[in-house]
Amino acid sequence: MASPSSVFLVGIGYIGQNVLDELLAAKHPVTALVRRPEQASELEKIGVKTVLGTLSNLDLLTAQTVQHEITINTASCDDLPSVEAILSGVRQRVHAGQSCIYLHTSGTGVLEDGAVGMYKNNKIYRDDVPEDIDAIPSTSMHRHVDIPIVQAARELGDKAKIAIILPPLVYGFNPAHQRHSFGLVGLVRFAMKHGFAGYVGEGHNMWSVVHVKDLGHAYTALLAYIKNSDPETLQRNPYFFAENGSEISMGEGSKHISRVLHDMGKIQSPQAQTFSEAHYQDVFGPLTPVGLGCNSRSRAIRLRELGWEPRESTDIWTSWKEDEVPSIVAGLESASA
Repeated sequence: MASPSSVFLVGIGYIGQNVLDELLAAKHPVTALVRRPEQASELEKIGVKTVLGTLSNLDLLTAQTVQHEITINTASCDDLPSVEAILSGVRQRVHAGQSCIYLHTSGTGVLEDGAVGMYKNNKIYRDDVPEDIDAIPSTSMHRHVDIPIVQAARELGDKAKIAIILPPLVYGFNPAHQRHSFGLVGLVRFAMKHGFAGYVGEGHNMWSVVHVKDLGHAYTALLAYIKNSDPETLQRNPYFFAENGSEISMGEGSKHISRVLHDMGKIQSPQAQTFSEAHYQDVFGPLTPVGLGCNSRSRAIRLRELGWEPRESTDIWTSWKEDEVPSIVAGLESASA
């Protein structure tokens, strides 16, 4: 039986830590890109090789991609230069006659519909209908990166296997890592500063969700499939959603955050309210009405066909109330002390 292939993992953050857990459980030798020596030291204790650098170290990204059969990118889904550097490494492996797999992390923000919180869109995207995803405008979130990846996959044909995983709203707390969703941290930080949690428009827009541990497992399930898959199948459809069947409206999400923070004594009112445009800069800047106001509904048909199923609790409200929001508050207060 062949040994598991070596993996170059880019992005050891909220998602990447849980992907790493699954890779190590599957006995993959892993080399991780890390920014800080202290993080490198901790990872090396559990058998992970490390290279120090950032997404700006383009030559390093290319060189490490060349040295590994598998590259997984869980870092920024909007950083085109780093992705181009990885694709350069993929092409070098192909030209050397070496097998190559690249698994890129995008996000279902690509499904943005301009709702600005005013309505629930009945459109639900399925990953077994790739023409719907291909038809998403190049101006949508993340598409300026996803499109070159799809083009590279079709250019390289059966010489490389390239796939894009598109997570929805990710939740869940893994105490082993003490990491949090960037989006939830931003909403809690805003609420503690302004005294209320906010939403865009009427908050009617809907998002699919997935637990971060289930998402981590999705990567190894997908890798197992890709290694033995027909390359032409991935060329026709490189997209994989990952959701657990639950959805939330962003308005209800913010109302829940307000209630939790009020119960903790951190804000005076349990009521959430609409963001004004003046608030956007304190949330996610100009992306606030787009990212927090759009509908993003997806169905992970293909992963389920591979045997992947969510194993963690689908109760996002309890996760936020009992684990995530209290931990985020503690971190914010500690940082400001």
